[in-house]
Amino acid sequence: MEGAELIIQEINREAEQKIQYILNEARGEAEKLKEEAKKRGEARAEWILRKAKTQAEIEKQRIIANARLEVRKKKLAVQEEYIRKAIEGLKERLASLDDEEYFPILVELTAKAMEELGVTSAVLHSNERTLKLVVERLTQFREELTKRLGKEVEITVGKPVPTIGGIIVESTDETVRVDNTFEARIERFESELRATIAKALFG
Repeated sequence: MEGAELIIQEINREAEQKIQYILNEARGEAEKLKEEAKKRGEARAEWILRKAKTQAEIEKQRIIANARLEVRKKKLAVQEEYIRKAIEGLKERLASLDDEEYFPILVELTAKAMEELGVTSAVLHSNERTLKLVVERLTQFREELTKRLGKEVEITVGKPVPTIGGIIVESTDETVRVDNTFEARIERFESELRATIAKALFG
């Protein structure tokens, strides 16, 4: 009986050892899995953080770019307003020229138009004030044109047209004309004019 108990005890001891071995293996495997899971979790957390930082940087750059664009648009709008006011001011200045300043400008604009048309006889159109000035000083006007063109000219005063000033020069057969009113010239040379004003105002 005593021998049987010893055998049972030995079996129990071996069983206990096996159980402990299995438990230890299981604990080790569990720890290993936990460590791997932790590393995977940390790696994923790091990836999420990197992705978030990248997205944050992209968003930051987008906001900065939009802000710069908005500033540029506002700056251009302000510049455009100043240029528009400068052009309006120029028109007002031209419309209010006194006769002594205005007369030689009319001669020059008429001479250029007649040269462009290749004529020595022309009909002039402008506002009432301009036509009146030409009529009042018609002899001088013809003399100045003759001197400028180097040949005798014939001038006819036409009908008034709505303009702030300058002159429309038309051939006597009414087939061709050159519009040298102030508005037309400002429109024709607007790009150069705007560039000059911008440089003067903004450097």
